[in-house]
Amino acid sequence: MSSDDKVIESEANNESPKVYTLEEIAEHNKKDSCWMVIHDKVYDVTKFLDEHPGGEEVLLDSGGADGTESFEDVGHSTDAREMMLDYYIGELPEHEKKKSVDKGPKSWALSDDDTASSGRGDLYWEIGKGASAITTP
Repeated sequence: MSSDDKVIESEANNESPKVYTLEEIAEHNKKDSCWMVIHDKVYDVTKFLDEHPGGEEVLLDSGGADGTESFEDVGHSTDAREMMLDYYIGELPEHEKKKSVDKGPKSWALSDDDTASSGRGDLYWEIGKGASAITTP
């Protein structure tokens, strides 16, 4: 379920997503309370800081601000994007939205399920095998 689906589901239950301004979000930029914006949606990633594979510093660098560009530059997997649902708390008001488009995971960041369903699993296996055969002097 995408975060858009979660918003649709909450609206179907007559629940409007909570709206947070960038000014409010800016107050949550520390280890004890870390929020960020990704694609106009607000996430409280405080409980994820210790679990983030790239380290907590990566999240804290975007804490209290819009981390969309950094998030997309890394090329997060489908699994990582789905995990975001657990941390979704609301969205920006209309006048603060950048209306950025979620481009999805980069092809090299696809999960095993994605590569299997796309028929590209063999390609990734062959690339992996070739990389392991490279030696250094």
